[in-house]
Amino acid sequence: MSYKSILSIFSLTLLLSCKSEYKFVLNTPQKIQSNKELTISISEQNNKPIDSVQFSIDYKKVVSTANSVTLKISDYTLGKHTITAIIFYENKTQKVTQPIYFMADAAPDVYTYKIINTFPHDKEAYTQGLEFYNGFLYEGTGRKGTSSIRKVELETGKVLQQQDIDAQYFGEGITIFNNKLHQLTWQSGIGFVYDLETFEKEKDFKYTKSREGWGLTNNGEKLIKTDGTERIWFLNPETLLEESYIEAYTNKQKVEKLNELEYVNGKIYANIWQKNSILIVNATSGKVEGVADLSGLKAEISKFQKLDDQDEVLNGIAFDKENNRMFVTGKHWSKLYEIELLKKE
Repeated sequence: MSYKSILSIFSLTLLLSCKSEYKFVLNTPQKIQSNKELTISISEQNNKPIDSVQFSIDYKKVVSTANSVTLKISDYTLGKHTITAIIFYENKTQKVTQPIYFMADAAPDVYTYKIINTFPHDKEAYTQGLEFYNGFLYEGTGRKGTSSIRKVELETGKVLQQQDIDAQYFGEGITIFNNKLHQLTWQSGIGFVYDLETFEKEKDFKYTKSREGWGLTNNGEKLIKTDGTERIWFLNPETLLEESYIEAYTNKQKVEKLNELEYVNGKIYANIWQKNSILIVNATSGKVEGVADLSGLKAEISKFQKLDDQDEVLNGIAFDKENNRMFVTGKHWSKLYEIELLKKE
């Protein structure tokens, strides 16, 4: 057989193969607000027949009777999801996937604040975690070689009790849960559990899914942590393993670098690293419902000390549930403030 004949057969085979190849397109928006209806469809570029399609969101099947489906997404958490379509055609199947981002249905409310009281705070404390419990402040401090947990008298700022942690660890967020004090470390992938009265370390726990340890709080049922991204993780109360997460989103974008946390009346309050502000996050959906601009506190504390703008920022939220009081401070700040958040009209 001649070279030209072989080339002709090859070209014909390739042509037939290309003609018979199906090219599917998964039609879905890249992002959508959660109060909108989502329409997903499959099309074939050359309008070739499709027998049926099975759609899924995050691998959970969506009921459909045709090559498209329209559904409400208000019950889904915000953030990144995966749309999957399994297409049945010519006794074959093919899977097509595409990411989609569910956004909040409205812009967050904007809050300002009012200073109610001002208290002394240890200027040497590189504040990473803050909590109010039984009339006292509990604080976790950071940086390798200076990380600790502390019990602090609110009115005077006096450190009543302190336990330093090994210099190899960079201490992060703390919370008191089931009468134990829990503390994160930054990049070591490990947390610690202490006896609340003695500060004696009882056990360690490891992060299994999240990237790092940043902020920590609890909702009375589970521990809640951040890892420096937009994700907020929920930990099993017994095993302390990360079981699930939500993602913090506004109606336009995700919010990353979530840091110190406090659970307040069913909402998650979060500092943003290097920002003098607090987010109010829906603990179920991840919707950023409010943003509190506390940049004025930076100006206030700057009357008493010079701050490193990139490091010595607002970080530390504590809530006195019994008396409905909120306290905030920052890294190396010499003051701690009781504030009231006020919604702007």
